[in-house]
Amino acid sequence: MIRSTKIVATLGPASSDPQMLERMILAGVDVVRLNFSHGTAEDHIRRAELVREVSNKTGRIVGIMADLQGPKIRVGKFREGKVMLASGDRFILDAECKLGDQGHVGLDYPDLPRDVAPGDKLLLDDGRIEFDVVDVAGSRITSVITHGGELSDNKGINRKGGGLSAPALSAKDMEDIKVASQIKCDYLAVSFPKSSADMYMARQLMRTAGGDPLLIAKIERAEAVQEKALGEIMSASDGIMVARGDLAVEIGDASVPALQKRMIRQARELNKLTITATQMMESMISSPIPTRAEVSDVAYAVLDGTDAVMLSAETARGAYPVETVESMVRICIEAEQSQALALDRDFLDRVFTRVDQSIAMAALFTAYHLKVKAIAALTESGSTPLWMSRLNCGVPIYALTSQTSTRNRCTLFRDTYPLIIGYKGHDREELLLEAEHVLVGSGAVQEGDLIVVTIGEPIGKPGGTNTMKIVKVGENRRA
Repeated sequence: MIRSTKIVATLGPASSDPQMLERMILAGVDVVRLNFSHGTAEDHIRRAELVREVSNKTGRIVGIMADLQGPKIRVGKFREGKVMLASGDRFILDAECKLGDQGHVGLDYPDLPRDVAPGDKLLLDDGRIEFDVVDVAGSRITSVITHGGELSDNKGINRKGGGLSAPALSAKDMEDIKVASQIKCDYLAVSFPKSSADMYMARQLMRTAGGDPLLIAKIERAEAVQEKALGEIMSASDGIMVARGDLAVEIGDASVPALQKRMIRQARELNKLTITATQMMESMISSPIPTRAEVSDVAYAVLDGTDAVMLSAETARGAYPVETVESMVRICIEAEQSQALALDRDFLDRVFTRVDQSIAMAALFTAYHLKVKAIAALTESGSTPLWMSRLNCGVPIYALTSQTSTRNRCTLFRDTYPLIIGYKGHDREELLLEAEHVLVGSGAVQEGDLIVVTIGEPIGKPGGTNTMKIVKVGENRRA
């Protein structure tokens, strides 16, 4: 069955073997994530080349996402690699400490003492350990442990409620953007943006480096979910990632589910992409089957309308990467089958100011009521299928393009299936015949099927979709 929701899988030691990657892509991976928090530039270049080789071999179109590390706000290293902290004990975070012990540890973010004050709560290792700050002096933060546990090298630090001043783009990120441009990534994920300015800077740096991917803002700071900031970040981005790990630590885990629904709904209303991420199938790092809670988590993200669900450690270092992808595919399909269609309601109070956007909405409305087999969007930039994919009409959208970059970008759009067409001329009828040939050849439609086609004239002009046509497949060839 056709699956609407896309799957993003992170590459790592468990999934960088060509045979394993091929199995994962054939199982259903639509976009591969390269996590720039780990590995070297050479690792990322090699993996990107491998993804494209396997994509060509399998015939499955796969996008590539470069995910920037963002600011590293972490403890330093311990002399013994880790310590066991007990509730009620005092512990010092010291920016000048070289090797930690039972009473103190260093920081790789020396400005942390300037960002906190007595009374603040610091959460370490994804919230597993909690400190109450009691004193700040120079480079030292003295705290009382309120929730203890094992603390090991390089674990992350969050301030409850947010407010840390670290910039979204570090010096490392700026260099990594050049690497991401070199590998011609299709999406660039920016970690920890606080405002639209962070996204504008990332876009400018990428353009200077010669790249033009779609920009994904990872929403994981308390500051970023404030209504005004969130709207501005979305406007400056092409999509968002609901990065639930750090976000839950900063705003509280109980606040995340409702916020996830609100962000997905708001992003779709603004014609932005959405990815739901973090611990979706966490147990499958070591288990061949997911927990019932994980099945529900993935299913509810699908029902919320997310474009994609993402796997991190599950495929990067897990024991069952292929099984995890297969499980996620199964859950997505089952959840999608239960979704009710209500396109007429979705059109209420919508105003269209552009011709191409109006054509996209007319195609959806027609396909929904005429019950056609498919929508064929002939596109240069990918904008028309993106707009179509924001509403569910129950009809698959095929993005037909001669542009490789556009084809790859469309891999993340919900309900959208990119196909490449070889015709690059300017004859409208020849282009339509080529489109039919590609659709029939891919198995998307058969002779006699009714489809809705959108096209722009003059042919080949980006953003020029201005025509909708209802076509019976094969009729033009018989004529």
